[in-house]
Amino acid sequence: MEKTAVKSAEGKRVITKKTELLAPAGNLEKLKIAVHYGADAVFIGGREFGLRSNAGNFSLEEMAEGVQFADKYGARIYVTTNIFAHNENMEGLEEYLKGIEEAGVAGIIVADPLIIEACKRTAPKLEIHLSTQQSLTNWQAVKFWKEEGLERVVLAREVGLQEMLEMKKNVDIEIETFIHGAMCIAYSGRCVLSNHMTARDSNRGGCCQSCRWDYFLYEDGEDMTSSEALFAETDSPFAMSPKDLNLIESIPKLVEAGIDSLKIEGRMKSIHYVATVVSVYRKVIDAYCADPDNFKIKREWLEELAKCANRPAAPAFFENTPGYKEQMFGNHGEKPAYDFAGLVLDYDPETEIVTLQQRNFFRPGDEVEFFGPEIDNFTQKVDKLWDEKGRELDAARHPLQIVKFKAEKPVYRNNMMRKGAF
Repeated sequence: MEKTAVKSAEGKRVITKKTELLAPAGNLEKLKIAVHYGADAVFIGGREFGLRSNAGNFSLEEMAEGVQFADKYGARIYVTTNIFAHNENMEGLEEYLKGIEEAGVAGIIVADPLIIEACKRTAPKLEIHLSTQQSLTNWQAVKFWKEEGLERVVLAREVGLQEMLEMKKNVDIEIETFIHGAMCIAYSGRCVLSNHMTARDSNRGGCCQSCRWDYFLYEDGEDMTSSEALFAETDSPFAMSPKDLNLIESIPKLVEAGIDSLKIEGRMKSIHYVATVVSVYRKVIDAYCADPDNFKIKREWLEELAKCANRPAAPAFFENTPGYKEQMFGNHGEKPAYDFAGLVLDYDPETEIVTLQQRNFFRPGDEVEFFGPEIDNFTQKVDKLWDEKGRELDAARHPLQIVKFKAEKPVYRNNMMRKGAF
């Protein structure tokens, strides 16, 4: 099995295989942004057999368009079909898998053995990746799925680095693990709170995130009015949410461990989130692989990643079992420091005028920041602001409004603009 980091004749480490950066996309716009900002692969959901029923999700036609776009950048598309299916969920499965294959998708992410067998039989060109929903935590189980013919396994969120190393040592199979995003309070997503409280099945795409609701604790009684409260009015309500996952500082260990794919969570997150997180991890992976002996985490990467965060983060299970400090009991996190304010549609180098699609309120005098894969981040103040017909505006106040103003440096289509969330 190929090692990712080796010694060269000059005594320097050389990375012989760069790990895949895998990004989420809830719709076609997010897919294109993820690829444009540096993702090697994107995972999406179709309109059937997936676990994010509230995401935009893709028709088969949109999948084909996404594949065509990704092909131009050498990127791959995977489709989640990771539902735990009941009898009534299976109608149309084989036709759906054939449609995914015909769209040019590289592979599917699966939890249910029936879907695995159906894919082998009806859509043999598709790679089959085992979903994290299978809670894979040991190398012998990895070996079992290898023998079942799977190309890749996505590990349970509870797997640490030492366990990953054991898996790579004992089984020649691609391993994918999460590096960034929300964490489930239940064991790898195996939760029935949503089912019990709202009749929405977490394992069939309907999770209502009931673990993050506010709860008040009472001593047992016949009803709420006769129960004794176990909290003071000044206490924060109880919730059961872990901190978000953030493994940016662990990228060197993951690359050297030979992990094949590093996965970002968040198919329901905004394009600002996708662009920011993908671009930062792209820079870290590239910098480490280019010169592992002299690699150092830059403060600017950490600061950039924090610009799209609204919850505290932690390394979760990667090094050790997380304790109470990695949880958010009674704490819903923090307001993000920045708002996504606009998407660049065009830039005229002669007039230096940028044309933006507004995504959040801003006005003349606001300090804004531009970022994108073609530019270094820069800040400036918005001067005069016009609509697309040239009428001067006192603010960009309407969602998706097309506006123009002078940019102090060149920008490019699909660059983004953010502003402080004050």
